[in-house]
Amino acid sequence: MRVLVIGAGALGGYFGARLIEAGRDVTFLVRPRRASELGDGLVLKSPAGDITIAKPQLVTADQLKAPFDLILLSCKAYDLDSAMDSFAPAVGPQTLILPLLNGMGHIDALNARFGKDHVLGGQCVISATLSDKGHVLHLNDLHSITFGEQGGGSSARAKAVADTLSGAKFTVQVSDAILQDMWEKWVFIATAAGMTCLMRAATGDIVAAGGADLVIGLLDECAGVATKHGHAPRPAPMERFRGMFVAPGSPMMASMLRDIERGSRIEADHIIGDLLRRGGEASDKISLLRIAYVHLKAYEARKQREQAATPA
Repeated sequence: MRVLVIGAGALGGYFGARLIEAGRDVTFLVRPRRASELGDGLVLKSPAGDITIAKPQLVTADQLKAPFDLILLSCKAYDLDSAMDSFAPAVGPQTLILPLLNGMGHIDALNARFGKDHVLGGQCVISATLSDKGHVLHLNDLHSITFGEQGGGSSARAKAVADTLSGAKFTVQVSDAILQDMWEKWVFIATAAGMTCLMRAATGDIVAAGGADLVIGLLDECAGVATKHGHAPRPAPMERFRGMFVAPGSPMMASMLRDIERGSRIEADHIIGDLLRRGGEASDKISLLRIAYVHLKAYEARKQREQAATPA
């Protein structure tokens, strides 16, 4: 399979580099600035082994002419519209799009733009970031991709994708219930992002402050939205989530909190706002999910105001 990885940031750079290391045919779709940063190669630092791809295959949107077999999409949700515009020329009759974003709104957008038959469900588990030099830093030993057909079950094309992704040091799993998996991860991510951003603290610090019940309350609220949409989280994941959220001394915090601390853009609408909207709660109802969302939107409003006040 010819694989097009959208972006060469932390996620795309990691999984793309590992696939190249395994001998796969991988091209990165990048913006001109990132292309210039990769002039000296794509550098990956990881507990699973450091690698440098001296001359990765790079392409900018204006250079896309032919379709690819598989498009690996790992952009931020706020970049989704521009990403779809950029890779649209690479989508042919047999192209499969494997998104690794959190939440569910991107699935709706991809289905509407390219057709449901082109879009797989997918998610990843990894902790990675970019260094000041633009190197990909893999921060722990977690690195996996789970994907499957939106309608469930198995298929020959899912097996072909699994064959392409396998053998590249990260874990690959084909799920026969990927939308259920994605909803469960969304419940977890929304709880982690909502509460750690609201409290500006890791979950262990929130527990130490006597707030374990607040974290569990938000978890139950998020799970209620999933249940409303026919994807009630299964008992085993919920038990695991509760254990993680109330573990004393845990340093766990959402990547969204790290983004806030850096003054970066955040996925407030895609992760928290969309879940709140799907819950159908009245705008004047006081709930933990709504409080978390308003908190994040206040951060965005302040950031926008400060940027507007800064001389060009």
